[in-house]
Amino acid sequence: MTPPPMTLAARDPRAPFRLTPALTPLERRVRGYDIPLLLLALALSLIGALLVWAATRDTQRAAHADPQAFLYRHLINLAIAAVLTALAARLDARLLRLFGPVVYLASLLGLCAVLVVGTTINGARAWIRLGGGVELQPSEFMKLGLIVGMAVLFSQRAAERDNRDHGDGPPTMSDVLLALGLIAVPLALILVQPDLGSAMVLACAAFGVLVAAGVRARWTIGILVVGAVLAVLAVKGGMLQGYQLQRFRSLVDPQRDIQGAAYNVNQARIAIANGGLFGTGLFAGPQTNGGYVPEQRTDFVFSVAGEEFGLVGGGLVIALLGLLCWRGLRIARDADDAGKLVAIGVVCWFAFQTFQNVGMNLGLTPVTGVPLPFVSYGGSSMFAQGLAIGLLQAVRRHSSTSP
Repeated sequence: MTPPPMTLAARDPRAPFRLTPALTPLERRVRGYDIPLLLLALALSLIGALLVWAATRDTQRAAHADPQAFLYRHLINLAIAAVLTALAARLDARLLRLFGPVVYLASLLGLCAVLVVGTTINGARAWIRLGGGVELQPSEFMKLGLIVGMAVLFSQRAAERDNRDHGDGPPTMSDVLLALGLIAVPLALILVQPDLGSAMVLACAAFGVLVAAGVRARWTIGILVVGAVLAVLAVKGGMLQGYQLQRFRSLVDPQRDIQGAAYNVNQARIAIANGGLFGTGLFAGPQTNGGYVPEQRTDFVFSVAGEEFGLVGGGLVIALLGLLCWRGLRIARDADDAGKLVAIGVVCWFAFQTFQNVGMNLGLTPVTGVPLPFVSYGGSSMFAQGLAIGLLQAVRRHSSTSP
């Protein structure tokens, strides 16, 4: 076997002629990327393809449709997301500053368009039909647009303060008010749809960016208090739809409306209980094959993992998502100001969405219609998550090349 070519290292008094192996073409190509992060996202997406296939093959066959239709669509969505990941990973610091406002404004226009020409699905007017069976959900892209937009805002304002005052300090009141304005507009548009799940994820990701930006404690506490007051007023003022209130009531009393608001959760819990420790086996889950769990390819895809792969399989999915978030935090640790805020915002997005989705499958959180990251079926969510992974790679590349 021919040894790799050697190059002279930098001159060092203790080892003046030390040699180091030259990088291979493959090593040069992947240098700076977080390969484990990519592999984790890919593994979750492929597991999701299996779960989506298991959730739809029998119901599709019963409807005399192609049993593999949703599997193929999920894989096509994954391929498109991979392209978006590759494109986003090539962004440099200058393009990242441009990317945030562009995605934010485009998503904002999409949220406005939803209210005019949107399609209502499961009680929420949150989708735009593009034809050919393609639907777009602007709120998924707003999660990323808001995170990057806030990161750019805080980093630029910090740079201006540093140039003006020759010192670094926490965000000022005007910085926080601008950020709250960026949050309030899309949040209001999403609540009007109404899409409570996306609003909760958006608020959690934005709050994570505020904390990471070093906003003073009195502001963060004040935001939490105001948020709690607004939530109470929204419930008391009748801003939530009747079915949303029923879902919250069924969380407290799962037996209250078994055939109504609590039906989805009860059927998902039965499916997970059927799985036991090791599951019934792929394509062998009675609840899944019988189509007893509504929305099982999207909101309740975790129940497929619980039934057919058991506690071990469901735990593996959660562990992989936990590792993915941990890799994101490692990227945030080594990144500069803007990159750190982007990475932490994305981690908060993925972590809260995972908590909410798994929780509602287990009956621990209210049903709000949020997908399980990388696992649930859905083009808009997969594309937005692919862009997010690409941005994490861009932050990682920039950190590895910075002096």
